[in-house]
Amino acid sequence: QVNLVESGGGSVQAGGSLRVSCVASGDTINTKRWGWFRQAPGKEREGVAAIEIRDGNTYYSDSAKGRFTISQDDVKNTVYLQMNSLKPQDTAMYYCAVKRYGWLARNNWYSPNHFNYWGRGTQVTVSS
Repeated sequence: QVNLVESGGGSVQAGGSLRVSCVASGDTINTKRWGWFRQAPGKEREGVAAIEIRDGNTYYSDSAKGRFTISQDDVKNTVYLQMNSLKPQDTAMYYCAVKRYGWLARNNWYSPNHFNYWGRGTQVTVSS
């Protein structure tokens, strides 16, 4: 199995920045498809960003485009999400996830059901 551990969350003021990280351990041979999701109280889990390492494509929600950047380090089995210009609406628990089989694409990256492994999350709180 794959174990995922997020870090880097915290509390910031609106307009600030954070970078959250996710490290994979265990069977990491097929950790080539990563996603970042978030869930606020009373809300459904939503896709924020994803990266398909095999073809280099990245995907972002409309809210994240222009503000967030996903990147990865294959050697370290780590994925990052740089979040700039944070808004109170970004407040949520942020989760990383890995899809083991089947490439991410425009029509599936945003769906939690396509991912097999999940971290426990890291809290991001943005004050107004």
